Amino acid sequence: MSPRRARPNHPTDAELEILNVLWKRGPSTVGDVHAKILEHNHVGYTTVLKLMQIMHAKGLLERDDSARAHVYQPTASREHTQRQLLSKLTQRAFGGSVADLVLQALGSGRHASPTELARIRQLIDELEKP
Repeated sequence: MSPRRARPNHPTDAELEILNVLWKRGPSTVGDVHAKILEHNHVGYTTVLKLMQIMHAKGLLERDDSARAHVYQPTASREHTQRQLLSKLTQRAFGGSVADLVLQALGSGRHASPTELARIRQLIDELEKP
């Protein structure tokens, strides 16, 4: 039997919701995260608590348990996580083709703003430089 290759722990949609709160707020307690999520999603405190405990076990979150209320923070930056997820999506849905991914994203019916298009042009210009 061949050994399993180690795969990065990609966050689920619910875990991404928690990560987005932590990336925006910084280190936070479960109560802080729950309060923010409640603004747009009805979910119980114990659900958020359990998810954050699972995320800690998966290595997605660090936990400071020196105080009574544990404080959590992501182990990876938003940019690093986005790159990992994008790489996985590019491989699984677009056969590894970055061009197909970009063409689908830009032609998906959601129009990019002038600011977004300018950023895209700037990135293309930078990538084309020798």
